Amino acid sequence: MVVVWRNVIMFGYLHLAAVYGMYLALTSAKLLTSAWAWLMYVLSGLGITAGAHRLWSHRTYKANFPLRVILAAFNTLAFQNSIYDWARDHRVHHKYSETDADPHDARRGFFFAHIGWLLCRKKVEVIEKGKGLDLSDLENDPVVAFQKKYYIILMPITCFLIPTIVPVYFWNESWTNAWFVATLCRYTFTLNMTWLVNSAAHIWGNKPYDKTINPSENISVALGALGEGWHNYHHVFPWDYKAAELGNYKLNFTTAFVDFFARIGWAWDLKTVPKQVVMRRY
Repeated sequence: MVVVWRNVIMFGYLHLAAVYGMYLALTSAKLLTSAWAWLMYVLSGLGITAGAHRLWSHRTYKANFPLRVILAAFNTLAFQNSIYDWARDHRVHHKYSETDADPHDARRGFFFAHIGWLLCRKKVEVIEKGKGLDLSDLENDPVVAFQKKYYIILMPITCFLIPTIVPVYFWNESWTNAWFVATLCRYTFTLNMTWLVNSAAHIWGNKPYDKTINPSENISVALGALGEGWHNYHHVFPWDYKAAELGNYKLNFTTAFVDFFARIGWAWDLKTVPKQVVMRRY
């Protein structure tokens, strides 16, 4: 295993900065700054859950051009690599889950599945299997292609500059509070909520649909990851746009988001699994 020390240093700094940001949020930051940070967390989370995950990785629904642009902007705010790279790795994860080709193989323990996989170079098996996937749908999407091409420019502006500048210029927040609370604490928190799907939801929870696989139903992860914690169901029925067996919005804000845009005609062809199929599998 080859350690990528640049990533070790970067993530180490981010987590220390996030702790300091939480301290500032409780002591000196304005309430508006904390609210702004929370809004950025939700928007960036939707860029991962409704965007990179349910739309582009699994094609569980279709979205028009304006909605795809909105989701791409939210995804850039999240800074978890481009949509193209995120979707490629996630498709590899599903196809080769808990094997040597799984980018965040949970068999290697919580730490590796959570963050360790980002602190070392990818295994050869992961890279080779990724090259073997059909990614033509991503390559032919102009929104995905544009974000990928200009990601190195768009990401710093969207993820770091705008979240920091807005509190300073709109409600006279200090640069220190804006940087550590609204930007670094928010960004690190969002990262960890996403990572918990790979770690906690692959280790702890019940498995009502397939007891032979690691992915589990984890309510805590569903709460923090905007509805992505119903993971045993998701790995059995990955084409369901809800990523859950639940028909309501309980602990699944992402489904409410997609349903809203479906009602106004911006999203359609929402794929679901018939209840009798779910119950038969259960």
